[in-house]
Amino acid sequence: MPSRSLAPPDAAAVWQHHLQDEADAAFLYRVLAGAEPVPKRREIYLRLAEVEDRHTGIWRKVLAEHGLEAGVPSPSLRARLMAWTARRFGPSILLGLLLKEEGQEVKGYLDLYKETDPGAVKDAALTLAKESAEHAETLSGIAGTSGEPWHRAESGGFLRNVVYGFNDGLTANFGLVAGVIGASVASHIVVVTGVAGMIADALSMGSSGYLAAKSEREVYAHEIDMERDEIRMMPDVEREELALLYEAKGVEREQARRMARDVMADPERALGEKVREELKIGEAHTTPLKEGWITGSATAVGALIPVAPFFLFQGQVAIWTSFAIAMLSHFAVGAARSVFTGRGVIRSGMDMFVVGLGVAGVGYLVGDLVAKWLA
Repeated sequence: MPSRSLAPPDAAAVWQHHLQDEADAAFLYRVLAGAEPVPKRREIYLRLAEVEDRHTGIWRKVLAEHGLEAGVPSPSLRARLMAWTARRFGPSILLGLLLKEEGQEVKGYLDLYKETDPGAVKDAALTLAKESAEHAETLSGIAGTSGEPWHRAESGGFLRNVVYGFNDGLTANFGLVAGVIGASVASHIVVVTGVAGMIADALSMGSSGYLAAKSEREVYAHEIDMERDEIRMMPDVEREELALLYEAKGVEREQARRMARDVMADPERALGEKVREELKIGEAHTTPLKEGWITGSATAVGALIPVAPFFLFQGQVAIWTSFAIAMLSHFAVGAARSVFTGRGVIRSGMDMFVVGLGVAGVGYLVGDLVAKWLA
C-alpha cells in the first residue's frame, strides 16, 4: 500500500475551504434549478451541479492523498442564507451571486496554481480554474452580461442596496439615539431626535444613491457617444478593432474580418457590438430614481429600529429593548453582508455586532459629556 504524505496545516485548511466552496456551489445550483421556471435553464443548472459534485470529489481525493479523510460537507450557513434569499426574492438574485462566486473561484484557483509546486494539487487547481471559468461564462450568457467576472468588482443591485442602506441607517441612528440617551433626556425627545435622524439619513442616502446612479449613466452615455463618433469618423480603425476582439475569442482571422465587415455595414449594430464587446457596458436594469428610492427606503427601515421601542415603552424598558433589538439587527445585517463579501456568516455578523456596540458606547459617552458641559 503506498504511503501518504501529511498535508501542511495551512495547505490543508485551504483545500478544505475549496472543498466546502464546491459543495456549497453544488447545493446552490440545485436550489437555483428548483427555483428556475425555464426548463432549459433548469437543465443547465443541474448539469453545473453535477460538475461541482465532481469538483468536491477532486478535493476529497487530494485530502485523502495527504492523510486527511473528508466526506461531502453539509451546506454552510452562508450557502443556506443565499438559498433562502433565492427562494424569497427569485432565482435572478442567486444567479448574480453565483456568477460572482465563480469569478472568485477562478481567481482563487489561479492563485493556488501559481503558488503551488508541481503535483496533483497544482494540476487540480488548473483544471478547476478552467472549469470555473467555463461556468462563469455560462452564467454570464444566461444573465445577459459580458466580460470576465474575475476581472470585475461590480457594485449595485437591488439586494446590495437594501443591505447596505439598512446597515447605514441602523448604525448612524443607533449612535444618535445612544447619544441622546446619554444626555438623560425625556423619552419624547429621544423619539423626536430619532425620527429626525431617520428622515435625514434616509434622504441623504437616497439622494446619494440617485446621484451615483445618475453619474454612472452619464459616464456610460458619454462613452457611447464617443464610440458612435469613432465609428462615424474612423470606420476602418473600428472595423480592425472589432476583428481583433473576435480573434481574441478564438475566431479565425479571415472569418473575424468578415464578421467585423458585416457588423460595420450597419452603424447602429456596430455601436451595440462595440458597447458590449469593447466598453463592457450592459443593458441598464434600473434607473437613478429607483436606486435612490430603494436605498433611501432601506436606510429609513434600518434607522427606525433603534427608535421604535420608544413608541411602545418608557424609561429603562425602552432603552434596553432598543439596545437589544439594535444589537441583534447589527449581527443580522453583518451576516447578510457576508453574501457579498465572501466572509463567514458568524464572523461577519460578529464584526458588525462589535461595530454596533462601539457606536453605542461612543454615542452614549459623547451625549453624557455634552450634557454635563452644558449643565
